[in-house]
Amino acid sequence: MASRNEPVLSTRALNRATLARQLLLRRTPMAAEHAVAHLVGLQAQNTKPPYYALAARLADFRPEELSGLMESRRVARIVTLRSTIHTHTADDVLSLRPLVQAARDREITVFRKGLDGVDLERLAALARDLVEEAPRTPKEIREALLGEWPGADPLALSVAARCLLPLVQVTPRGLWGRGGQVALTTAETWLGRSAGPASPDETVLRYLGAFGPASVKDMQTWSGLTRQREVFERLRPRLLTFRDEHGTELFDLPDAPRPDPGTPAPPRLLPEFDNLLLSHADRTRVVPPEHKDRTWKGNQAYRTFLVDGFLAGVWHLEETRTAATVTLSPFGRLTRDRRAALEAEAASTLAGLLPGKAHDVRVGTF
Repeated sequence: MASRNEPVLSTRALNRATLARQLLLRRTPMAAEHAVAHLVGLQAQNTKPPYYALAARLADFRPEELSGLMESRRVARIVTLRSTIHTHTADDVLSLRPLVQAARDREITVFRKGLDGVDLERLAALARDLVEEAPRTPKEIREALLGEWPGADPLALSVAARCLLPLVQVTPRGLWGRGGQVALTTAETWLGRSAGPASPDETVLRYLGAFGPASVKDMQTWSGLTRQREVFERLRPRLLTFRDEHGTELFDLPDAPRPDPGTPAPPRLLPEFDNLLLSHADRTRVVPPEHKDRTWKGNQAYRTFLVDGFLAGVWHLEETRTAATVTLSPFGRLTRDRRAALEAEAASTLAGLLPGKAHDVRVGTF
């Protein structure tokens, strides 16, 4: 049972613990595949964010490493957590996608009016046959399904196919410096082996290893799953418990890092949709309350940067064939030392990811 006598972790203590799990306190020599597994996937709504996410976390990371993993089918892009596209290891593609099926089923109900008269079991079978014959674009899938149900809503048919089947985006989509339209097939076909759901208990433990200490609601926010309290209660004897400054109960792995709150945190450039900013119900451990709505404009997400471990601004990249310019836009005034460190981090990021181009770093608005 929960107790009110647990140690209290300050916001800054939670910040440093989370940064340590996220490999953001210092760059690690970890291989990219290992990092993707440790982080339980990388947000990949766009094609470049996984590369920038790893560049912020790994020593000597080169984008060709992740591209090579994609081409060899050791990692793949698929809709999983929070109904968003993630880059996962092959093992996680095959296990996490079945784990979140209940959330995908709920998503279909949102579009039920557009699916009136549609046999979902038949829809899944038709879509599977189609994409396993050859990878298909979303338009090709939609048109084939409209041929069977011409009165249905086209978007609803697409959503149903995506939710009912574990559809991965095949390469060259997602490769660094290349690209291609979205084409889909099933995870089993692309990876050559069958899928099976991950253990809920193991998934909670992995979440805490990458994002803890955390509450039940935090984990549910990250995963898109509901009713996870019973999993945490089952694991309670194996976990430590804390409270945050508001009294919320937090769970953690006994041997996970919880650095001193005064541990230095270097500046880091993060991509749009980085999971660091999206994986807790209470995001104040990374996002100061006054900045919580400043990383979006309409439905556009900005790339962000951290200063002293907390969200401190947004950045923009302009590329030509021969040059790359980063514009850093802080939310507030930076000290001279912090500005210099941030500019150096931006220059280092460009050098690592775009080594063949001339680089420029500016501070201002965009």
